Amino acid sequence: MDPQIQIELEAAVFRRLRQHLMQNRIDVQNIDMMNLAGFCRNCLSRWYQEAAAEQNITLTKDEARETFYGMTMAEWKANYQTEATPDQKAAFDIAFQKNVGKPS
Repeated sequence: MDPQIQIELEAAVFRRLRQHLMQNRIDVQNIDMMNLAGFCRNCLSRWYQEAAAEQNITLTKDEARETFYGMTMAEWKANYQTEATPDQKAAFDIAFQKNVGKPS
């Protein structure tokens, strides 16, 4: 496969994943994604920020999140995030440490 076509296909898949998570499945909570899959929307926005840094583009965490979410994190939380249960929080601590590292 032509390398440029591969990049374009991968970019299209990323855009479709973002659309799915931000428009089609806003009911799925980040904490559940992290607990089940080891990543969430915030991870995707962090990976976006890291990819930008590899291209010498500086994005803050908030800028990367707003680019990914299409709104500020505060707006997303107010509109879509629900309160996590104690069991979800405990599972998140384990999933976060396993997949991301120790909280800062």
